[in-house]
Amino acid sequence: MTRVAVIGAGAAGTMAAIFAAAGGAETLLLERTRDGGRKILISGGGRCNVLPSRLDESRFVTDSSPNTLRKIVRSWPLAEQVAFFEGELGIPLVEESESAKLFPASHKARDVRDGLLANARHRGVQVLTDTRITDVGRAGAAWRVSREGADPLDVDAVVIATGGLSVPNTGSDGFGLRLAKQFGHTVHDTYAALTPLLAEPAPYGALSGISLSVTLTARSGARQASATGGFLFTHHGYSGPSVLNVSHVAVRSRAEPPPTARVTVQWTTLDDDGLEQLLRPQGVRTLLGTLRTVLPDRLAAALLEQAKADPSRTLSELPREERRRVIDILARGPLPWTSDEGYRKAEVTGGGVSLAEIDPRTMESRLHPGLFLCGEVLDAFGPIGGYNFLWAWATGRAAGRAAATYDGVPR
Repeated sequence: MTRVAVIGAGAAGTMAAIFAAAGGAETLLLERTRDGGRKILISGGGRCNVLPSRLDESRFVTDSSPNTLRKIVRSWPLAEQVAFFEGELGIPLVEESESAKLFPASHKARDVRDGLLANARHRGVQVLTDTRITDVGRAGAAWRVSREGADPLDVDAVVIATGGLSVPNTGSDGFGLRLAKQFGHTVHDTYAALTPLLAEPAPYGALSGISLSVTLTARSGARQASATGGFLFTHHGYSGPSVLNVSHVAVRSRAEPPPTARVTVQWTTLDDDGLEQLLRPQGVRTLLGTLRTVLPDRLAAALLEQAKADPSRTLSELPREERRRVIDILARGPLPWTSDEGYRKAEVTGGGVSLAEIDPRTMESRLHPGLFLCGEVLDAFGPIGGYNFLWAWATGRAAGRAAATYDGVPR
């Protein structure tokens, strides 16, 4: 019987353990924390956005081959993943239609984490928590997994599912990335992805707490990202799905020569023509009164101040140049930012192990037979909305299934 060690009891690791055991392997799931799956518990505001209800493969970000990424994503289709959670785990999912997200019907992330671990144990997986791995290396034909304060484990195959660097207080410390480098893998530069942006000083600090839906665009050299969705003013900057989904362009620009990324906002659903129509001369409506019909009051006032436009001026008195400035601010206004929240609040880690060095069918290292990598250690991430769990489930399943059948023969 093949013996498999899965390092990391997060989303990808627990899924890998489930499928390794289902494939007949003696499976050990090794977790440094006392419980595992802590990112699952905090995801979706404690509700766990298990999957997207619709999938757009083009929204994944990678510095590796997009074609390889697509092969991996398609290895376990979305509909089959939904069927696994509802049928195999007994966790019914419900759609939040306005956001195209799937949540457990209970809206409790703990049900997802506990359901995965219960299924793993039911299949015979031995879950070892409070287990700190100090090293992984070859021991003849076997792999040796060294543990702090315990005897090493000799196994046939190892699955690295340790996560990245995001939200370090959940146990993520980059150990898997360091292992991959130790084994000679190419690790593309890592960075905080899906993280809030900061502005110091905060030009919109007085608007803290105001939220609305906007379209953001971040540009830096050849990189560009656009996102439409929720936007939240904070005391020190900006958050919300639209901000998180473009933040990687801003974050990466900080590590490169100036200038940093330019971020612009379309504050309403109206384009230039629509705004021209909104601001056409009509009656005695004031400029501020008109913008209040499409924007929160305080934001409307702040944007008019930014455009150097008189809020009390009636539309019929609005000079053409002033109208143009208002439209420019509303359609493509600059969003000043200076830094970001980094890994502390990042949903995921960008960058990671090059997909060129991973077999997309099995997640096996092309450099070291019997070594499998999955989840956040790989060079790929998706937007807010269940995409990163989908990646974790798909890569974990592929790694677990392949590790269970590993026979020590290089492929």
